Amino acid sequence: MMAGGAGEDGRGAGCRDPDPALTPTPAWPLAPTPASTPSLSLASESLQALQDLTGDGGVRKEQLRPGVGQPVPPSASVAVRYSGYLGNWNKLFCSNGSSKYPRLMKIGKDITLWGLEIGLLSMSKGEVALLVLTPAYAYGQRGCPPSIPPNATVLFRVEVLDFIDSQECDAFFELTCDQRDRLPLEKVLKVAATEREFGNYFFYKQCFKIAKDRYKRALSILGHSSSSKAEQSQINASKLLLFLNLSLTYLKLERADQALKYGELALEMDQGSAKALFRCGQACLYMREYSKSRDFLVRAQCIQPFNRDINNELKKLARYYKEYMEMEKEMCCQMFDPLHSYG
Repeated sequence: MMAGGAGEDGRGAGCRDPDPALTPTPAWPLAPTPASTPSLSLASESLQALQDLTGDGGVRKEQLRPGVGQPVPPSASVAVRYSGYLGNWNKLFCSNGSSKYPRLMKIGKDITLWGLEIGLLSMSKGEVALLVLTPAYAYGQRGCPPSIPPNATVLFRVEVLDFIDSQECDAFFELTCDQRDRLPLEKVLKVAATEREFGNYFFYKQCFKIAKDRYKRALSILGHSSSSKAEQSQINASKLLLFLNLSLTYLKLERADQALKYGELALEMDQGSAKALFRCGQACLYMREYSKSRDFLVRAQCIQPFNRDINNELKKLARYYKEYMEMEKEMCCQMFDPLHSYG
């Protein structure tokens, strides 16, 4: 069976920054039910028609849908949808098809079947394949009672939803602090970018607390001391993205004070960032600081006058402020009505 980690290792290649103005990465369709799964005979002549991934027939593959890009690398964290069967696809013994957001698994760590690892390393993002694993590459002579009998050949339908190569991060966190400080800035920036991509992955899966932790982890990496203005400029550019992402993530966590804090840190990096002004305006609106909210949003609107999100937020602000003033007026009337009654 596939074993997954706690959801702390993974993002998908090509995942974009979490921003409502951007379209999220589309989710791949769910794995079909057993009834709609293609029938694959275990007869030797049928197996011979499949791609032999191991050279000894231990892991055979039929591609149902091609993927895009490079194959999954050995150091990747991968999100997959899978279903495991016995016989001719007629006995389902494991599946994560009902999971909206399959957990991320680290190749070489979280996947317990050797044959599945071999199969995944032959696949690319978006690919769907049928895999046939002989006992030596699956559950062996003992099987896995009561679901898997001894010496069982098992079949898997696997879909690679997304993956990210975390080799640079793995190597970085094995170093001592002194060794990290001596790394070239290029490598440090790459590790921080990978951590940010992890955060983006979890953000899109609505795991906002985990996303927040990954963004902060990336910020901690960027404590690298710069030796020139050019290097500091590169570090600041990476920090700006993280500040913006943290501001939005804290809004999702309903922590407007922290959202404002990171929005203002982003403004320190780039005073003309419409996105940072917008985040600060959102945070102040949430905290009912209407005057500050209007100031941030109007400044953002001056930079991007046709931005729909900014204009809609200003309309929301006007509506909330009107409701607030009406409520204040009503409270005043209630306070002074008793005085009029004695007049």
